[in-house]
Amino acid sequence: MNPLKKIQYNAPVVLSFSLLSLAVLGLARLTNDNSNALLFSVYRAPFSDPLMYLRVFLHALGHANLAHFFNNFVIILLIGPMLEEKYGGKNIITMMIVTALVTGVLHMAVSPYAKLGASGIVFTFILVGSFTNLKRGKIPLTLILAVVVFLGREVVSSVTLDNNVAYLTHIVGGLCGALFGFLLNKR
Repeated sequence: MNPLKKIQYNAPVVLSFSLLSLAVLGLARLTNDNSNALLFSVYRAPFSDPLMYLRVFLHALGHANLAHFFNNFVIILLIGPMLEEKYGGKNIITMMIVTALVTGVLHMAVSPYAKLGASGIVFTFILVGSFTNLKRGKIPLTLILAVVVFLGREVVSSVTLDNNVAYLTHIVGGLCGALFGFLLNKR
């Protein structure tokens, strides 16, 4: 029996997003990062630039290098399949699109620098994941710890560190995740 027949494409949205992002990284290497600058980074641009409307979503597919890619996708590939199984592919796609839009627009509004990567989606997934065991009238300790550990660290880092990390994207991604987690589990 062929062992490859036993491999299941178990989380199609998460796996497709991961593979597409890897292909975008390969394209960036082939084009000397010109594809990232043109399509897969979000930055202030005039409203007359039609690509600006695409970049506000597509920036989540772009990554600066393999380390940046792996830092995001180790978490997406760990948490994403569980979320996709629990909430369904359509909800995962909605979370990813909304998070990319919100973080992209906010980044354009407050930062003069270009931003790329799926870190907003990573923090959305982390917070949504902490809602998976939500019970009526109870607040999961995992939710409290996720907020304190993941978002608290980002708030402190945004004030104390001066580097090229978009901490606001992490914080806003986490807030998107908290909102999605609440909305998907409010019943």
